Amino acid sequence: MDVRVGDLLEMKKPHPCGCKQFLVMRAGMDFKIQCQRCGHLVEAPRLKVEKNIRRILRDQPGQP
Repeated sequence: MDVRVGDLLEMKKPHPCGCKQFLVMRAGMDFKIQCQRCGHLVEAPRLKVEKNIRRILRDQPGQP
């Protein structure tokens, strides 16, 4: 899955604050994502995050 720093992810399950959108702060073996409502930073393994992504929202699709 092509996930880059700066992408906005819509997840299948919401954060406890109720928001489903997270900003990718770091991508690698682990992801660091930030909740867009409360600002909480979450660090999770790549496989777990990729499994829970519903869709990737980018400002400019097709940009490398």
